Amino acid sequence: MSLPDWLPRSSSAIDPAPDLCPVCHGTGFEYDPIKRRSRRCVRCRGGSESLLERARIPARYRESSFDNFRVNPDDERQKSLVTAVLACRRYVKDYPVERGLGLLFLGPCGVGKTHLAVATANALMRLKRVPCLFYDFRDLLKAVQETYNPLTQTTELSVLRPVYDVDVLILDELGAGKATEWVRDTITHILNTRYNEQKTTIITSNYLDQPSDRYDETLEERIGVRLRSRLYEMCKTIQMFGEDYRQTYLNKRLLMQS
Repeated sequence: MSLPDWLPRSSSAIDPAPDLCPVCHGTGFEYDPIKRRSRRCVRCRGGSESLLERARIPARYRESSFDNFRVNPDDERQKSLVTAVLACRRYVKDYPVERGLGLLFLGPCGVGKTHLAVATANALMRLKRVPCLFYDFRDLLKAVQETYNPLTQTTELSVLRPVYDVDVLILDELGAGKATEWVRDTITHILNTRYNEQKTTIITSNYLDQPSDRYDETLEERIGVRLRSRLYEMCKTIQMFGEDYRQTYLNKRLLMQS
């Protein structure tokens, strides 16, 4: 029995492109020595399929769309999910409404935040040829940290350049992992750079502004006051609440096996 489409197996899985462009090495960007900044790679610039190959979207989510997001419009408990889908559809239709305005999906685990974030990116790539790039928050920080290793051949700029320059960045699970000062400074620098360049960022996070339990941390506590304030300007917030689909599926599977 196969898992349903919306159920992620690993949000950090990233499949490398089978044939990397010799100019941009799969990043989708090349360096312009005259303007001294990155630009879209001329060699591999193309249609939506080329954009999809370079977006680094995990295999579990590559086929995510609004149509295969399972939600019951007649269920009052799923009202926020129905509203979220409608908001994402409108966002794609009107893109770009306001240059640099992104989306911030907030909600507990298993309600479909990553599915909708990727579905939005997939629609932007397919319908409007907008370059997108997916990164799990923890994977991005790890990639930056690995550049400090003298044995690696990667520079911090080579990792961050496409993150800075891509039209739409999907940053999944913001706030996950240990909230050290370095983590906060690094992500603040990345998002501030995109904000100043009026680049669109689509973000998901399990941390809420008003936690349901007094022991839960808020998003502000995880990422800091300054960055949470910046996100109010950068993104339209979409609240999502509902059952944990992963737990619901597990319970149904156990019931069928009993």
